[in-house]
Amino acid sequence: MRQERTVMSLVRDQVARRPGAVAVSGAGEDLTYRRLWDLAGSLAGELVERGVRRGDLVAVAVNPSVDLVVAFLGIIRAGAAYLPLDNRAPADRLAVILDEAAPRVVVCARDESRWSTPLPSGLPRLTVPEEPSYQVSDVEIGADDPVYVAYTSGSTGRPKGVVVPHRAVVRLVTEAAYCPVGPEDRVASLSNPAFDATTFEVWAPLAVGGAVVAIPSPVDLTLDDWVAALRDLSITTMFLTTSLFHSIARELPSAFEQLKHLVVGGEQLDADMVRRVLAARPPGRIVNGYGPTETTTFAATFECGADAMRGVTRTPIGFPLQNTTLHVLDEDLEPVPAGETGELCIGGPGVALGYLGRPELTAQRFVVAAGEQVYRTGDLVRRLPDGALEVVGRRDRQVKLRGFRIELEEVEQAIAATGLVDAVFVEKIGEGPTATLVAFVLPTAGGADELPGLLRARVAERLPDYMVPGRWTVLSKVPLGPTGKADRNELIALLDAAPATGGNLPIETVDDVCRIWREVLRVPRVEPYDNFIDLGGNSLLAVQAAARLNEFVVSGVEPAEILLAESAAELGARLRPAGAV
Repeated sequence: MRQERTVMSLVRDQVARRPGAVAVSGAGEDLTYRRLWDLAGSLAGELVERGVRRGDLVAVAVNPSVDLVVAFLGIIRAGAAYLPLDNRAPADRLAVILDEAAPRVVVCARDESRWSTPLPSGLPRLTVPEEPSYQVSDVEIGADDPVYVAYTSGSTGRPKGVVVPHRAVVRLVTEAAYCPVGPEDRVASLSNPAFDATTFEVWAPLAVGGAVVAIPSPVDLTLDDWVAALRDLSITTMFLTTSLFHSIARELPSAFEQLKHLVVGGEQLDADMVRRVLAARPPGRIVNGYGPTETTTFAATFECGADAMRGVTRTPIGFPLQNTTLHVLDEDLEPVPAGETGELCIGGPGVALGYLGRPELTAQRFVVAAGEQVYRTGDLVRRLPDGALEVVGRRDRQVKLRGFRIELEEVEQAIAATGLVDAVFVEKIGEGPTATLVAFVLPTAGGADELPGLLRARVAERLPDYMVPGRWTVLSKVPLGPTGKADRNELIALLDAAPATGGNLPIETVDDVCRIWREVLRVPRVEPYDNFIDLGGNSLLAVQAAARLNEFVVSGVEPAEILLAESAAELGARLRPAGAV
């Protein structure tokens, strides 16, 4: 009888075939497949000694690096499942996740200084080993054993953990025609480990004998330096969130020319941005990847070649991955006629086991339909004449922002929990890199001027930064529609009135800062004492702003400088115009 394939068996096969090949690289350190296997085995031995057993959860507090891959594989070799933590999440949110998931131990990097979010003091810790010191016999696991748990935003006000089995990852990375990675490929690892794109970045190369290469994010370097790093590290394959792709494509469309494969996903892909890259010096292929966390990174893909994009106004999500089924169903879970709109339900081995400790929610979203177990995505789609699928909307108030899935109700509940507002409404405004969350709040009493800053600080203690609204509007009353409910269209119309602030312009550079911020953020007005983040700015937009500012100043402007500046005037005062001496 054929043995079930697991993530561990895929990597073990490559250790046997290519023990001396580089498996993972980062910060000047290379690990061969044999050394990776041995270090992971040593970590597995320590975990077993600490009482970790098959099916247990082990948290991972490690950023993209060599240590991250060792941690993942070591946990798997111990028969457990890994729970990647988000270093940008507030300590309170991590505490909620860790309390629910109850991991046996947390694995930390050798250099813990790069991890900034405090972890609960009572949680036992292990450090990734420097040298293999334990011998371990691999704990045998099956295809339906959990391999990791990924937490996403929840509409009930608390995040939910998606339990992903080995079979789902095997489906993603084997016989992957959408992105045929081979032993010669070097796949960039730059995603937040808590974001399930890491599943592709790590296991796609390790399943076939390629290399995982930890690289800096484009928001940590100037764009030119980042492109140089891709070249120096010989990166051939990369995943980028849609927003980040849009930002880079707008500033430097030739940035991806050395890549064989560029996979983009997380939000609606702008067809014009794709054509902009295709018209420059494009990568070998650009693939639009679609898939909820519950269906393991990707469930559908669309190859964005020049012919396929000709005349396209809205980029499709395309066709099913290998061993994946895509059903377009009505409210009774029956197929809709060809071309009609329905809910996308996804089947096949890539479907997760459900939500950790949430049987009622699991029963609502993981159902039997079309003759198989499927996940109800909530996405409304229609099938185009060529068979490709196109997303046209949502059944609920879930949105995507910078590649992250956000339930607007969770944000509203976090704001309401501060006790500072009588009413709150949160909406996503804009598309692509200029998209942001806007909170409309009715204060309990007085203090309207100070309220946005106070609310932002309170909410940031509970939610990760990508869920904290970038803009806040204080209401004197809630506009009501004909049914007596809040009129959300009327709320959004309030944004057309942008408040102005005064101030003299100390030097010419401030004019450039304000103008560039206005263009990048697509807001009607930017004043010298405006703050980039308060205007809806984020790390992706800071990349664009830095690239444009570097045309006007002598020394390079880093995206982090823009994000940390108190105001346009404060940033401008520190910059020297390019013509200055």
